[in-house]
Amino acid sequence: MRNLIDIKDLTEKEIEELIKVAKDIMLNPEKYSEKCKHKKLATLFFEPSTRTRLSFEAAMMELGGNVIGFSSSSSSSTAKGESVSDTIRTVGAYSDIIAMRHPKEGAPLVASKKSIVPIINAGDGGHNHPTQTLTDLLTISCEKKRLNDLTIGLCGDLKFGRTVHSLITAMSRYKGIKFVLISPEELKTPEYVKTDILKKNNIKFIETNDIEEYINDLDILYMTRVQKERFFNEEDYLRLKDYYILNKEKLKKAKEDLCIMHPLPRVNEISTEVDDDPRACYFKQVAYGKYIRMALILKMLEIK
Repeated sequence: MRNLIDIKDLTEKEIEELIKVAKDIMLNPEKYSEKCKHKKLATLFFEPSTRTRLSFEAAMMELGGNVIGFSSSSSSSTAKGESVSDTIRTVGAYSDIIAMRHPKEGAPLVASKKSIVPIINAGDGGHNHPTQTLTDLLTISCEKKRLNDLTIGLCGDLKFGRTVHSLITAMSRYKGIKFVLISPEELKTPEYVKTDILKKNNIKFIETNDIEEYINDLDILYMTRVQKERFFNEEDYLRLKDYYILNKEKLKKAKEDLCIMHPLPRVNEISTEVDDDPRACYFKQVAYGKYIRMALILKMLEIK
């Protein structure tokens, strides 16, 4: 039985296979419409989510399966004091696979040690979000036609942004990758990410607080929101939340084939005037997320 807790749980070859299957699902959806008939996915979301939860549910339904679960801890027995381990053991008796989001780092790993069915980490605190990373890799593969020789700008909250940490980890496996890390001083990329991933793999990177300085070098610009829920001090959040706003003016210097990505939800870090720009890929990214999760569910359930 396989679990997916961290993007590193998947080999480069397995990621390539998932991308290949996802692309086939996009082309031939009817071929997959009953692959998960009589199977049940449990979505255990101890933290609110729109895209991730609904895309998992849509993915399972389009595979012909069923969905059970809850969308906040207040609507589960956790509110009565039940442990995560007990919840997982209980839900495993009703389902074939579990997608779990939790505000505490490491909770899905703890759950996986007690579960009798496969666990997919759908985000744990500021730590990991492997299915968002798979979504990002499929987006890059479809939009740029490659996963190597890319200059990737990561902008916004690089300290608490779990999507950023997972994407850096995943893309560091590919050749010719360079990162431009764009953030205010208070939200810089954690030292362990720079030391254990970037420096260890000899990945070139630049740190800056100026989005316009390097925008003309970028193949991909990955915007992130400043996450209010990760701040202990509201004053700090209010001071930093509008630090970067991508608009048409800033994009004048960018490449014609720049791919603008965002894990969403967006607050105001990308102006709505950018939405009609052909380089805006963040709503396509949402659709890609469903297809890669369909491919992942099939893999985890060992369905050919």
